[in-house]
Amino acid sequence: MLANTKNGYGLVSISLHWLSALTVIGLFGLGFWMVDLTYYSSWYKTAPDIHKSVGILLLLATLVRLVWRLGSTKPHAKNNHKAWEQTAAKWAHGMLYLLMLAIMATGFLISTADGRGIWVFDWFEVPSLGSFINNQADIAGLVHQYAAYTLIALVIIHAAGAIKHQLIDKDGTLSRMLKPAPK
Repeated sequence: MLANTKNGYGLVSISLHWLSALTVIGLFGLGFWMVDLTYYSSWYKTAPDIHKSVGILLLLATLVRLVWRLGSTKPHAKNNHKAWEQTAAKWAHGMLYLLMLAIMATGFLISTADGRGIWVFDWFEVPSLGSFINNQADIAGLVHQYAAYTLIALVIIHAAGAIKHQLIDKDGTLSRMLKPAPK
């Protein structure tokens, strides 16, 4: 029930998937909203602090997720999945992870370019590595922004594919990520 089987995902994989999905969407929404805040907004400092803290926690969850994924059984693809769909799914999943890690790395570079660490909800501080390049915050900011837009576009495509498989192909693909596989 906790671990994956050849027929489906376990509770750990399912929980990490949905935690990541909801967090990515929430961080995107918060980031999109907060870039237009003015200095006089009561959220001017609070929103970025929340964004950074949740981003660091997502990074930790993503690292756990990657370790879990590498050490877990990989469920078999459904029999009706075409070869190109399986290849596209592998590339999409790889790109989702790559984009998430790029966004988190550039977020760190933006936030720590001034030499200050990132406080995660006043629980602990992630120390700064300082600035490595000229205009680090600006360059990392552009990469962060475009990677975030690309990630959200890929999330939409990923969700549409899962819905298509569930509703049109009726092959239970989405159901596999909603309830744990029996042993």
